[in-house]
Amino acid sequence: MTTIELVLGDITEQHVDVVVNAANSSLLGGSGVDGAIHRRGGPEILAACRELRAGHYGGGLPTGQAVATTAGRLPARWVVHTVGPVWSDTEDRSQLLADCHLNSLRVAAELGAASVAFPAISTGIYRWPVASAARIALAAVRDAPVELVRFVLFSQETYDAYERARS
Repeated sequence: MTTIELVLGDITEQHVDVVVNAANSSLLGGSGVDGAIHRRGGPEILAACRELRAGHYGGGLPTGQAVATTAGRLPARWVVHTVGPVWSDTEDRSQLLADCHLNSLRVAAELGAASVAFPAISTGIYRWPVASAARIALAAVRDAPVELVRFVLFSQETYDAYERARS
């Protein structure tokens, strides 16, 4: 049975096996969660992402997929990078958002991780409505192959939306 926790805080401070990065497809850092993870994790994460780009992910990481790197200087063991979908009011991309969570958990399980911390994927610059993202994320992790799934939510508003979705 998986324990699901909601925490108001900073994902870069989580002592877990895996921190999930809401990355952009380039894997080379960005703003929001992605930028924070790259800044706090240090150059080791960027170097690992550059290696991925030089190999199998030369065209970038596709939306909904996930790949692991070192966690560098983060208190986690690994970072699993996933690219969330951009919100669209004309196209249902819900499965892509669910896939971000499912594929991140699959990669974490392959690493032997017992604990995974997720941000609110796609709710920042990709404009996914938080209430919808919370419902999709919580449903996707319900049967996670890890002991602990922690959603680390940066604002009280986002935390409250996830709490309502969990009820």
